[in-house]
Amino acid sequence: MTARSFGARLDVSDADADRLSALVSTVGAGVALRSLAEGDVDAVLRLDAATLGDYPGSLATRHDPLDRERATPSRTRRAFGALDAAGLLLAMTYVDVTGTTAETDFTVVRSAHRGRGIGVALKAFSVQVLAGEGVRRFRTGGSADNPAIIGANQRLGYVTDEEWVTLELRA
Repeated sequence: MTARSFGARLDVSDADADRLSALVSTVGAGVALRSLAEGDVDAVLRLDAATLGDYPGSLATRHDPLDRERATPSRTRRAFGALDAAGLLLAMTYVDVTGTTAETDFTVVRSAHRGRGIGVALKAFSVQVLAGEGVRRFRTGGSADNPAIIGANQRLGYVTDEEWVTLELRA
């Protein structure tokens, strides 16, 4: 076994709206949460390049570098960001929406700003926005060797419902 990964779900009917609001409010002064748009793509690409080596796991959870097309938000590929007062993109999460289901592609926080609750607040914000637009089921996942995202998902109310292992043949 070379890696472990997980999948988790959050149904809007089970979500604690007050908890989500409280998590969003923890982002702190000087940080704004908002939807990202086409005008943010250059900042997205810079943050993506700066954090490429930060994703734990293996083949099952790797993050492929974004290109301009994958970085451009759309009606079905939503993006949310946390920006500081100077407009620097501190964190981002991308979510693919199909009907009333949303699947988180990835969430990343600039290394100097980790451990401050920005990623949790941003992910809670994305759930609030999309739930307000009619999304009813959220899916997420990642490396089981990433305690930060596991803790964030638990705080948001996600329930782990799938686990996988990556195996490699030893010679």
